[in-house]
Amino acid sequence: MFPRSDSALLIVAHGSTVNPDSSAPTLTHAAEIRRRIAFAGVGCAFWKEEPSLRDAIFLFDPELIREVHVVPNFISEGYFTQTVVPRELGLNGRITRRSNGQIWKYSEPVGNHPMMTELLLRRAREIAPGIPENEATLLIVAHGTDLNENSAVAAKREAEKIRALGKYATVLNVYMEEPPLVSNWRKLTKTRNVVVVPFFISDGLHSYEDIPELLGIAEAAGVDRGRPGSAPPVTRSRGEIFRGNPYKIDGRTLFYAPSIGTDPGFADIIVEQALHAKS
Repeated sequence: MFPRSDSALLIVAHGSTVNPDSSAPTLTHAAEIRRRIAFAGVGCAFWKEEPSLRDAIFLFDPELIREVHVVPNFISEGYFTQTVVPRELGLNGRITRRSNGQIWKYSEPVGNHPMMTELLLRRAREIAPGIPENEATLLIVAHGTDLNENSAVAAKREAEKIRALGKYATVLNVYMEEPPLVSNWRKLTKTRNVVVVPFFISDGLHSYEDIPELLGIAEAAGVDRGRPGSAPPVTRSRGEIFRGNPYKIDGRTLFYAPSIGTDPGFADIIVEQALHAKS
């Protein structure tokens, strides 16, 4: 299935007013899809950054673009995909016919795509090359709490799918703020090797600082959140936490990956979601 020559792609994401890395993966995936010339136009819009979701309504010239595919770059269905995005874009269902003649098709979030499982497996293999999977535990880390209930469910779903493949000795979905807690990884895991993949769209405070601190690897990577009495931190790039692998803790070997949403394979998933949107 190929898009019409007068079709455009709009990737929508959360964005952030405080984390400049929040929109980076979305913009990178858009640039890759644009390079492939898969659509007549490719744009991005954000809830917390520019261009805004409301401005996105005017991104594509109705004389040239007759069909717009909207793909939410979110891990799971939830408040933003079900309420905020449709409201801000003026969508009234999976298909919206605008007064200017454009047809807007609204897809499911990228996290719902079956290919997500393979991306998680690939990221885990890349971060721990040469480590036999049957001698390692894979931890998929999500935020947790009632405010992020659906993302917790998505992490559990992916863990169950990977567990069923029988590749890893153990596969666990763990959370920052609800049980099973990622901070309890030593008690939850038995294997010598532990591979950790954050189930987030972008790298930011959680993946750079919060999760490393909960894992006990922040100090080894030089992360200092300015605790009282601490010495001034050494200036380091935020991505250095991922280059410190493997981490040796209590006789265990821990591998820590960047957030799954930074994987280049997300460009393929975005295109797939756009072209196979439910009517």
